[in-house]
Amino acid sequence: MNRRNAFKFTAILSLALLAGATTAVQAQDAKKFRIAIAVNAGTAHYDGGQKFTEILDAKSGGKLKATMFGGGTLGKDIAVVSSMQGGTLDMGIMNANLLTGLIQEYGVLDFPFAFPSEQVAYTVLDGPFGTKLANKLLEKGLVSLGWWEAGYLNYHMGKRAVTKMEDIAGLKIRVTETPLQIDFQNSLGANAVPIPYVELYTALEQRTVDGGNQILINLRAAKLYEVQKFVTITNHMYNPILLLMSKKSYDKLSPAEQKILLEAAREATVYQRQLSQKYNKDALEFLKTKLQVDVMPPAEIAKMKEKSKPIIEKYSKVYGEQTAKEMYAEIEKASKAK
Repeated sequence: MNRRNAFKFTAILSLALLAGATTAVQAQDAKKFRIAIAVNAGTAHYDGGQKFTEILDAKSGGKLKATMFGGGTLGKDIAVVSSMQGGTLDMGIMNANLLTGLIQEYGVLDFPFAFPSEQVAYTVLDGPFGTKLANKLLEKGLVSLGWWEAGYLNYHMGKRAVTKMEDIAGLKIRVTETPLQIDFQNSLGANAVPIPYVELYTALEQRTVDGGNQILINLRAAKLYEVQKFVTITNHMYNPILLLMSKKSYDKLSPAEQKILLEAAREATVYQRQLSQKYNKDALEFLKTKLQVDVMPPAEIAKMKEKSKPIIEKYSKVYGEQTAKEMYAEIEKASKAK
């Protein structure tokens, strides 16, 4: 190698080393966040979270990086909330009703048949009512970055098809560990059995329960169709999901970084909602190839709504009558505008 070529080689090598060092410094300087979630890839809120990490990385030029941790590997949802409050965990994605223990008003979101459509839910949750609920999290050490969704709950059964309200009577129905869910199913004549989601497949397989109510995406993703025979579309409860951040983690960001974070969250919210609707439609078509799928007739849905009135009245007093009144007023307004 002559002296000129040796000089060129040395210069190129120096530039390469400098570029590598710069990249290493940038990676070291990047602020990194962990996002906890109970579900895995293939669900709309996990995949929506993954999209959020990509948007955040792109918008920040690699200076803000987030990583998804699925399957509850960073703890159960309630523990995740506590960790975010303490600042030991940065972010989480979870059902909004899990925050009822912190802020009782969140319980109204679980009221049966409250949201007649996804679009109405978006309008209400993105409007003054949803903003008011979200702002209540600040005093609890949490920041709401967006209202996402899981979809509507529908019945799945292994024992018999449910095609009218009376068919629910006597069935052992798995529910989440919330009093409203328990009371609602019991009011329909069922025997509500609280069981954690991670134990649901085994409970259905061993016939500990006859069925449950679940979003269609989960029926497919968790392969519950392997241990069930029937699905009935009732859309009896809408499931809002929240993208949350520890206020301690959020406050460590500069105003410019906070702006980028919020912009990324807004874009991801639009994407996640579209993904949720697509996944639920795809799951329904898939389930039709595995199970008997029925649609509850409007007259039977009307009966279920009538049965739910005492439950709504009871829990309005528990979660806040004024909050319930405000929610229903906004739902009515959004429904008329639609």
